[in-house]
Amino acid sequence: MSQAESKKKMLIYAHYYYPDVASTGQILKELAEGMKDVFDIYVICTVPSYTGVIDEKYKTKRFYKEDINGVNVIRIRVPEFSKEKKLSRVRNIVSYYFGAKAATKKLGRIDYVYSISQPPILGGLLGVYGKKKKKAKFIYNIQDFNPEQTMAVDYCKNKLITKAMMFFDKRSCRISDKVIVVGRDMVETLKKRFKGERVPDYAYINNWINESEIYSLPEENRKVQDFKREYGLEGKYVIMYSGNIGLYYDLENLMRVIKKFRKGYTMTGIEEEGFFTPDGREVAFAFVGDGSMLKEIKAYKKRHHIDNVIFIPYQDKADLIYSLNAGDVHWVVNAKGIKGISVPSKCYGVMAAGKPIIGVLEEGSEARLIIEETKCGLCCEPEDYENVAKIIEWFIENAYSDEALAMGKRGRDYLVGNLTKDISIEKYINEIIDL
Repeated sequence: MSQAESKKKMLIYAHYYYPDVASTGQILKELAEGMKDVFDIYVICTVPSYTGVIDEKYKTKRFYKEDINGVNVIRIRVPEFSKEKKLSRVRNIVSYYFGAKAATKKLGRIDYVYSISQPPILGGLLGVYGKKKKKAKFIYNIQDFNPEQTMAVDYCKNKLITKAMMFFDKRSCRISDKVIVVGRDMVETLKKRFKGERVPDYAYINNWINESEIYSLPEENRKVQDFKREYGLEGKYVIMYSGNIGLYYDLENLMRVIKKFRKGYTMTGIEEEGFFTPDGREVAFAFVGDGSMLKEIKAYKKRHHIDNVIFIPYQDKADLIYSLNAGDVHWVVNAKGIKGISVPSKCYGVMAAGKPIIGVLEEGSEARLIIEETKCGLCCEPEDYENVAKIIEWFIENAYSDEALAMGKRGRDYLVGNLTKDISIEKYINEIIDL
């Protein structure tokens, strides 16, 4: 029997997968490739569509098969969608769900089914379907707890719908052979869900960034300078947000804080000087990414003439190292109520790049625990806008100081010692083979 034939087969349900820029898609690519020497990996995902737009080459067939670095990828055609329109997103997600079930039927023997909590609820239901259809062990990786997340930001106020969502996702947890969460605070949420009942078998494993691909670069690096020049950041002190510009980050209210640091115009039409670091650099706020709130915060910028806010599109994975290094300090934020529900993975990228962090995060949340334990940034509570402004002021006044630079170095050092890709993937392999 060949080595390939002796390997156990694993099916991964991945709503998004490389080359999509969704953070979970990147993590699942690295996880799949990191486990391929142990398992024969099959991935069922959508055609590249995270932005809502689909290339013409993916519009003619229902299924597309690819081999990506030794991983068998089955892509499902889905309709295009707009992130601002709920109905079009629902159509897209439901199309993936039924397409994934059809694709599962085409596969032979499967020993392990691995699914994440995206799309919300349906990701877990796919895992349950795969487990039953293939008589396999089911690993349910919860990246975000739903309906808790939708309830926290009032995305859905219909109690019947949220009650049904909770019923089905608890059922997915209960039927799974192992629940894996990505934060210490999320362990407590899992236990709270099953208070008075048997808590499913679980493990806690951090997400990661590939520390060999993202690392600190000198400011004079040519590609970092090219990035700054392209987007008008050259010679400026850059406070950057990089990632999904979505509902769960309170970005629209943080824009009100940023307005205090604008270079704009007074009521009399006199241009304000703006804010500068001690060495004379103008302060700029950069948002790198896309999402459902982008249109709203762009409109806020325009209404209030916040000229030192710059919007930059998602960067290809190969260019992420340059965009992250173009920021002097980075936001890691969540809206109030997200503690124990989700962990912002952007924290790992910022730490890998050796940059200090402005953390707007609830006390006891996983990302804040990491930031405070490593002293790689300054934190305050969500909606404490007065202290958010004070933290921004501190970083402006202490730009390039020994303490600010040491924060970034401490974050990088801790990540390399404790939060690497290889460390987390090895934990996944051990949890799965022990089932």
